[in-house]
Amino acid sequence: MHQQIIDLYKEYSDGSLDRREFLKRLAVLAGGTVAAYTLLSQIETKVAMAEVIPKDDPRLHTETVLYPGQTGDVRAYWARPKGKEELPGVIVIHENRGLNDHIKDVTRRMALEGFLAIAPDALSPLGGTPGDSDEARSRLRELDSQDTIKNFVAAVQYLKTHPLSTGKVGCTGFCWGGGVTNQVAVHSPDLSAAVPYYGSQPAAEDVPKIKASLLLHYASLDRRINAGIKAFEAALKKASVDYKIYMYEGAGHAFNNDTNASRYHKEAAQLAWKRTIAFLKAKLKT
Repeated sequence: MHQQIIDLYKEYSDGSLDRREFLKRLAVLAGGTVAAYTLLSQIETKVAMAEVIPKDDPRLHTETVLYPGQTGDVRAYWARPKGKEELPGVIVIHENRGLNDHIKDVTRRMALEGFLAIAPDALSPLGGTPGDSDEARSRLRELDSQDTIKNFVAAVQYLKTHPLSTGKVGCTGFCWGGGVTNQVAVHSPDLSAAVPYYGSQPAAEDVPKIKASLLLHYASLDRRINAGIKAFEAALKKASVDYKIYMYEGAGHAFNNDTNASRYHKEAAQLAWKRTIAFLKAKLKT
């Protein structure tokens, strides 16, 4: 696909362009409005094909569940291996586009690794994630940040006390969800492990509250997020928090999202996932 089109779609998927402006510019590159819509359909089909674990995978039980949160019932996507075996839980926190099909797929991937996996919808207080990703991004800004953190902290208790749970809980999140993952680690002493992907760091004075072990994934080209690493690491060392940092050379922000061709970095994503699963198994299954 032509690089200009990839770059344009990147701007759109990042939220820098609204749908109208995106289609206007795409029409210029594609040679007309009809061609633009055809091309967009091809791009979105390619995105949909990035699904790794089918929705109806026979090895898994999936459903939508509700659990009590700070703002009332929180809607979440739930996936677990079939059977009655007690397993540790893992919370999967979505990017700034809400609880979409990609994050549900990541949740199924996590479940197949032997976890009770749950992906809460941060937009539950506003009726849930809308179909339009731009609208979802905009509506996330309407949320009260402290209430949102408490809603995710409540997911720790939900998994910890679930009848099929061993009582151990971990958390991972991406982009916006990476920052929230750090906040869950700060605010939940019951969290055993946290794996934020390129997430904004908590305030240095909050770091001593962290009881969980941390595995921190960063991308070498992600200047905005990386600017906070030095102070975060200094605070982690001072507070004697168990942590490990990995920097992925040549990768940019959101490198794990395999539905975003302009950002996905296959080698970094696969290595980070391998490390994530090994870390969570070590911290939650022993």
